Amino acid sequence: MIDIGLSKMMIVAGIALVVIGPERLPRVARTVGTLLGRAQRYVADVKAEVSRSIEIEELQKARQEFESAARNVHSSVQNGFDNVHSEVQSALDGASGSATDPSLDGSQSWHGSYDDLPRYEHPRKNWRLKRGALPHWYKQRQGVRTHVQSAAARVARHRPARRF
Repeated sequence: MIDIGLSKMMIVAGIALVVIGPERLPRVARTVGTLLGRAQRYVADVKAEVSRSIEIEELQKARQEFESAARNVHSSVQNGFDNVHSEVQSALDGASGSATDPSLDGSQSWHGSYDDLPRYEHPRKNWRLKRGALPHWYKQRQGVRTHVQSAAARVARHRPARRF
């Protein structure tokens, strides 16, 4: 690096003052400062871009490792499933051949898809049925309203009678 101290800066400033002149020196100093600021921003942008590209490469490597691990797990699970399926199928074929019950032979095995089975449908919650399931005496004791009234009807019901 260039070793620039205060004494060297004073010498450069004195030479600039003599060469450029006192009238144009402030304008030149502003221009040099602006150019140095642009250069620093450009260097900072280049550094940020390089660091982003390095991070992207690291993320891509991590993604590739994760995908390969996921493929390995998938293949091992698939192989295990295929082994178990073949063992179960051979056991069913062996059991159906030795069974005396004609309903257990392999001719009536189900070969459909899961889409053919009826789907589970969640029962809708009906709050009216839930409220109606409580006994009337319990509702009275707990203060549960059994009849719906508008606010105006409720006020009119509880308003003291007018006496003229």
